[in-house]
Amino acid sequence: MGEVTITRHGQANSGAKSELEYDKLSELGHVQARWLGEYLQDAQPYTHIISGSLRRQRETAEGILAGLGGPAIPHTTDARLNELDYFALSDSLTDMHGVPFPDSAETFAAHVPQILSHWAAEETPPHVESYAGFRTRIFDAVRNASLIEGRVLLVSSTGVIASLTALALGLETTQKAKMFLNVAHTSLHGFDYRTMNGASDLHMTLYGSTPHLDRADRTDKKTMV
Repeated sequence: MGEVTITRHGQANSGAKSELEYDKLSELGHVQARWLGEYLQDAQPYTHIISGSLRRQRETAEGILAGLGGPAIPHTTDARLNELDYFALSDSLTDMHGVPFPDSAETFAAHVPQILSHWAAEETPPHVESYAGFRTRIFDAVRNASLIEGRVLLVSSTGVIASLTALALGLETTQKAKMFLNVAHTSLHGFDYRTMNGASDLHMTLYGSTPHLDRADRTDKKTMV
């Protein structure tokens, strides 16, 4: 099994109040994706790009390809890389515990650990994807991608990246919430599967790299929300 790299999508519509409103890149998000593609021109080349099927993930993959100079490598989608349904989870938290949807960066930071604890406790209604189901699908997506010959770049979202990090490092919900809040748009993260004593396990090889944004003229273009 090989290593896979995962990037978070570019900045989306951060002021949205629903998944439909949120699911598109901002003007800066498109720029971030193109910059990442331009940076990757000089890196060890990827042979496949696989994005989730959400619009912001697909637009990011398209921006990376544009930065690379065009669709020279195949881009496919895998819905298993889609983000957790934050808005549905928030509605469930409001219905059960009266917790309102956040209206600022400060309240969002407090809201994330509440959401994750609520979800992990399996308090959500049947129509909302379970925490166990989410973990299984993202784990399987990365494992399948690691079997592809060549170098694979995945385009996903912060909840997926934070959850994979938590799985690889054995983090609890509180630490996972901190990871959730600190995944920069178009940042790079590496994972691979290693077999030890006959069993395969997920390992982290890279976290939060943003070489395409770590320039004096782009420091204000690095975003989390």
